[in-house]
Amino acid sequence: MSRIWSTPQAVFDKLNEEFRFDMDVCADHDNAKCQMYYTQAKGLSEGWGGVCFLNPPYGRTISAWLRKAYEVAAGREATVVCLVPSRTNPPWWHDYVMKATEIRFVRKKLSFFPDSGVPFWGNAIVVFRKGQVGQPPKVSSWEQPNGRVTPGESSKAVG
Repeated sequence: MSRIWSTPQAVFDKLNEEFRFDMDVCADHDNAKCQMYYTQAKGLSEGWGGVCFLNPPYGRTISAWLRKAYEVAAGREATVVCLVPSRTNPPWWHDYVMKATEIRFVRKKLSFFPDSGVPFWGNAIVVFRKGQVGQPPKVSSWEQPNGRVTPGESSKAVG
């Protein structure tokens, strides 16, 4: 069984303050970050619109999720904000992340309490703005709330 890398609530809240998300496109019934959401089983087959939050599964299917994020932004259907591992060598990074509008490398490792702890990799916030993808992205650092997330600030989310 794979680990669930739950989106820390404080991280989601900080991003939501900036982007005002309409839907969480990869969640489950117990952990959806937005009132409107798709489960992991349906997220890739359903239409995305408005401003979407995406914390995709960090395994083999991540490429499909980022491809869809890129495609809906390129098709002017949605803006998609993704929380992804900052693994810069796989094909999905070069094929999709490098076509995003922005890449924000998260300073310090995120704590994915209570389910999984702290991973050995860093993370990035990748923003695919509707109609603004395909050019080299703006790259910056992103400070997580209070410099770190404590267990009390976490939620039980996959997406």
